[in-house]
Amino acid sequence: MNVLTSICEKEIRIQGRLLHIAKPDADRYHFLEDPQSVLDGLRKCRERVDIFTFMQIMPETSPKYSYPMEWDNLAVLPITTFDEWWTKLKSTARNRARQAEKKGVMLREVPFDDLLVRGIWQIYNETPVRQGRPFPHFGKDFETVRKEAATFLDCSVFIGAFIGETLIGFIKLTWSQTRSQANLMNILSMIQHRDKAPTNALLTQAVRSCAERGIGYLVYQSFGYGKKLTDSMTHFKETNGFRRVDVPRYFVPVTPIGKIAFRLGLHHRFIDRLPAKMLGSVREMRNSWYNRRLKTGTEAY
Repeated sequence: MNVLTSICEKEIRIQGRLLHIAKPDADRYHFLEDPQSVLDGLRKCRERVDIFTFMQIMPETSPKYSYPMEWDNLAVLPITTFDEWWTKLKSTARNRARQAEKKGVMLREVPFDDLLVRGIWQIYNETPVRQGRPFPHFGKDFETVRKEAATFLDCSVFIGAFIGETLIGFIKLTWSQTRSQANLMNILSMIQHRDKAPTNALLTQAVRSCAERGIGYLVYQSFGYGKKLTDSMTHFKETNGFRRVDVPRYFVPVTPIGKIAFRLGLHHRFIDRLPAKMLGSVREMRNSWYNRRLKTGTEAY
């Protein structure tokens, strides 16, 4: 099951086969000011919802609701001024950003138009595998890419990395209703241009764009995922000044099935219950299998 519905003017996605879990469609990008009204709406929804989950907004990290909760985490970069961040940045990250400039990478905020969508489409279709896994955007047509990229345009900005007039990487930066934080909704670069470090350059411009708008926190998804061991993505975040911030994630059972499932921990994926070492072995085997079957693609930061 994968259904998108509107509750109290909020887009809510309901997923799951046996256990139906609902959450805000932009769960890590937009936050709920009044979760109770959404919860009341879900109880009247035509679709069955067993558990409703949502995350608390930054910078409040202490639980403010009485609903059942567990700790989730975000990769957060506090921002005061661009110069302060740049001065404190590790030399390896500064050198990578400078490398992009030396190799002719130009950065700028760009409007959402057909030219941008065409560039994103080309980046998506460069390789079927990224970081050892099938890339979900590979093979999508132009109109699908346009539709997916067009979300939250009223509170987003696109940053492009260019060689000449060719888009080789982009960021979609989306900020919360209060502009207390901005989220890297998308950040992706062409693997064939990884020697130019476009991803590092894009992140540098994202920090600058946040500082210019007075946005105090830049969020790059989660810092850690379940029991997953440290990987290149975590290292990239650390090198660029992101730190782990634990925030409450609420799980509200809506039906008797939801109450039982929550008590048994069934709201988590089975794979997340495996020991960390076993998970690492499973991922290595999976990555090896995909890389043999499909064209190999790996990110370089």
